[in-house]
Amino acid sequence: MARIPDHEFEVDDDRCFGCAACVAFCPINALELKDRLAVVNESKCTHCNHCIPLCPVHALSIIRVVS
Repeated sequence: MARIPDHEFEVDDDRCFGCAACVAFCPINALELKDRLAVVNESKCTHCNHCIPLCPVHALSIIRVVS
């Protein structure tokens, strides 16, 4: 799957509580937990959206980056 141009993966640190559902499900291992927060390796992330609906607190999104 191709990345979405001018977009990046975002984790809302105020919502994420470190359940690791997204980390366990990411098909390319672009997510990891650091200090009980999900952190994305943006260069690995394909923006496939598989992890986003798994987050029980809606802390994950792909946002447009305005240059």
